[in-house]
Amino acid sequence: MQNLLSSSLLSKNLKIKIYRTIILPVVLYGCETWSLTLMEENRLRMFENSVLRRIFGPRRYEVTGEWRNLHNEELNDLYCSPNIVRVIISRRKRGAVHVAPMGERRCVYRVLVGKPEGKRALGRPRRRWEDNIKLYLQEVGCGSKDWIQLFQDRNRWRVLVNAVMNYRVP
Repeated sequence: MQNLLSSSLLSKNLKIKIYRTIILPVVLYGCETWSLTLMEENRLRMFENSVLRRIFGPRRYEVTGEWRNLHNEELNDLYCSPNIVRVIISRRKRGAVHVAPMGERRCVYRVLVGKPEGKRALGRPRRRWEDNIKLYLQEVGCGSKDWIQLFQDRNRWRVLVNAVMNYRVP
């Protein structure tokens, strides 16, 4: 795909469509259940920026005529869609909406929300899927509410999703 994205024969709009329809779904497969660390989020952002740099190509300074790569802010301005981390966050919330009404009898609910038995390893506990959902709700201002009850109320959930999509991830 690298040669295709850097080809001068294809328009930038077509390259962006290729990225959105072919590359992004493969990269984000199953992201509803991921529990990402900051390092993994940064790696995903770096991947997206490298693909966008390949699509948009280098820029030329008007004064000196030298070529340079685009900065991240310039890439964000040129690529008007939400970045990859925002897409993951919104998909996680959509996945949480489907898990919330499930009872404890369902396997998906037990895997994503349940607590494992036995002794845990030394050190800081790993962040769980449920912890990520609670963290995102705190960022939007709904941290004190029970996330399962919040997602079961469809009207409040729609308001929350709109607020999350307008929230800018640094």
